Amino acid sequence: MSDLFVNLKETLKDSNKRLIVFLEATDERILVAASKLAEEDLMTPVLIGKEAEITEKSKELKVSIEKCQIINPLSYEKNDEMVDEFVEIRKGKATKEEAKKILKTENYFGTMLVYMNQAHGLVSGAVHSTSDTVRPALQIIKTRPGINKTSGVFIMVRDEKRYVFGDCAINIAPTSDDLAEIAVESNKTAKVFGIDPKIAMLSFSTKGSAKSEETERVVDAVAKAKAIDSTLVIDGEFQFDAAFVPSVAAKKAPGSDIKGDATVFVFPSLESGNIGYKLAERLGGFEAVGPILQGLNQPVNDLSRGCNSEDVYKLALITAAQAK
Repeated sequence: MSDLFVNLKETLKDSNKRLIVFLEATDERILVAASKLAEEDLMTPVLIGKEAEITEKSKELKVSIEKCQIINPLSYEKNDEMVDEFVEIRKGKATKEEAKKILKTENYFGTMLVYMNQAHGLVSGAVHSTSDTVRPALQIIKTRPGINKTSGVFIMVRDEKRYVFGDCAINIAPTSDDLAEIAVESNKTAKVFGIDPKIAMLSFSTKGSAKSEETERVVDAVAKAKAIDSTLVIDGEFQFDAAFVPSVAAKKAPGSDIKGDATVFVFPSLESGNIGYKLAERLGGFEAVGPILQGLNQPVNDLSRGCNSEDVYKLALITAAQAK
């Protein structure tokens, strides 16, 4: 395990235990990870579902869930309070009867637990789609003041090397304003996980080697990001090699603050970001942890449906760290 997660574990052991919601509680990957996290005393997993079904599955898998909490949405003692809160949040978009029906679904129920401070964060996506995870978060938890859109980044880990790739999960065709916001939020995410943020805004061009609407959008995003936070170490537009290889950077962008040492990579579109992180994962041997959702008031994170129990374990560590 890389030092990123070793450090996270040490931090969590020394803090008050965070309650982290796991929605897909009868999935083998979730139960194995939740059991391990609870037994290592890193957090208190909150498993959503019917107690009998979850207990039976844990016995079948021979894992202990004694240190986990189990909450059934159908018999939750604060259901009436939750329904009233949800109706208030939705501001006329859901009646009380509609709210009762919606909150029987684990996605909305689990997200409401976080909103009502009955838990500190949520992990989903082993079974559910990204939209099933993100939609309740945007409707209930919402983005922080000043944030227009959430975005999804991956922490890319190989041995002691770690990078941030974004947006690889949410925004299909980001505007220059969106890209600037992604850069600013990715800067914050990098710091949370001990990465010194040097942000490269990626394109198919480096410093004007080609000009198009696409490249100008990236250039504009750099200026807008600096206007939001003048302390950012950021530059672009860059081809990946100019952002990552010092000898190429010296030739293509000799006057840049990024000298082939970028640690945060902002892709110009979801298409390129999604392809990029999977190339690094499958061909480059990097572990992709995430996506980590940025810009929300409280942490909600999304697994890939192709995840394994170790992926669940690590994303839960990150979620607890965000809550801390």
